[in-house]
Amino acid sequence: MLTGFLGSGKTTLLNQLLKHPSLDDAAVLINEFGEIGIDHQLVETVDESTVLLSSGCLCCTIRDDLKQAITEVHDKRARGLVPPYRRMIVETTGLADPAPILATLMNDVSLRYHYRLGTIITTVDAVNGLDQLDRQEESLKQAAVADRIVLTKTDIAEVEAVETLRQRLDQINPSAEFLIGRHGEVDVEHVLRADVYDPAEKGQEVLRWIEAETAAPHAHGHVHDVNRHDASIYSFCLIHDEPVDWTAFGIWLTMLLHTHGENILRVKGLLNVEGVDTPVVINGVQHIIHPPMHLDAWPDESRQSRVVFIVRGLERALIEESLAVFNRLGGGQPLGSKAA
Repeated sequence: MLTGFLGSGKTTLLNQLLKHPSLDDAAVLINEFGEIGIDHQLVETVDESTVLLSSGCLCCTIRDDLKQAITEVHDKRARGLVPPYRRMIVETTGLADPAPILATLMNDVSLRYHYRLGTIITTVDAVNGLDQLDRQEESLKQAAVADRIVLTKTDIAEVEAVETLRQRLDQINPSAEFLIGRHGEVDVEHVLRADVYDPAEKGQEVLRWIEAETAAPHAHGHVHDVNRHDASIYSFCLIHDEPVDWTAFGIWLTMLLHTHGENILRVKGLLNVEGVDTPVVINGVQHIIHPPMHLDAWPDESRQSRVVFIVRGLERALIEESLAVFNRLGGGQPLGSKAA
């Protein structure tokens, strides 16, 4: 998924991506064809909402419903009306709240049967980004959910401003990977180098999440608060030394997200589960959690459970208290009302 605020360079980045050989057989869902300036590349109009590009890419318009757009292009592929594709790129509007879009991609049963989420890429304008983060909640959310953040227009921004913006984004989403764009160019190979939700890459990705959050010594009680507040969005990491009971933890997290999921923008972590030799990865957006993934081995020497939260306007103490209830009860027992 490609997201970013108005004027942040999604168009430029998307055009670069579409020129890469690995995307010759990609499908692209956008809001309007004209927005990405690809008219000169059109070779065939399939219907009023679908065109083929000279590169071999398939490009479709999202008119109303994202699920419907994905289903329609999938059906065209199945009927041989459009070429096969291995990847799909969804470009959001600049004013889009990414959370509902991610919820659709991650939670709809029919879509999950055919597709899995790959990488969330967010473009941030180095000239106007700080002001947009201050004024536009959508910009904050777009940065908070990103797996990779591409800083654009760095060649025309002041060096100090770029560094300040980088620090601000690191406060919002310390586990995101940063890439620098200059003169409209970015390292496309790096952008596309790995699907962060690919099981083959997950071990290193999780290690990067954890390293970003636990670089500083955590406080007594094994709850490390990064304390990097950005208006209402900030991150922290909960750490638990002993193996966790999977049933009890699942009840706790389900209750927590059911009640507060709207304000939990991302949750991701590594669990040491009782009776399981290898770690379990959890990863979700708001109310939606990916199916848990088992790694083949621990990515480092630590066997602690570590869960990273990126939240909006939600006190860390509330989640910490509910975790404490979970720790006291354990053993799959009900967590009680305090867990929510």
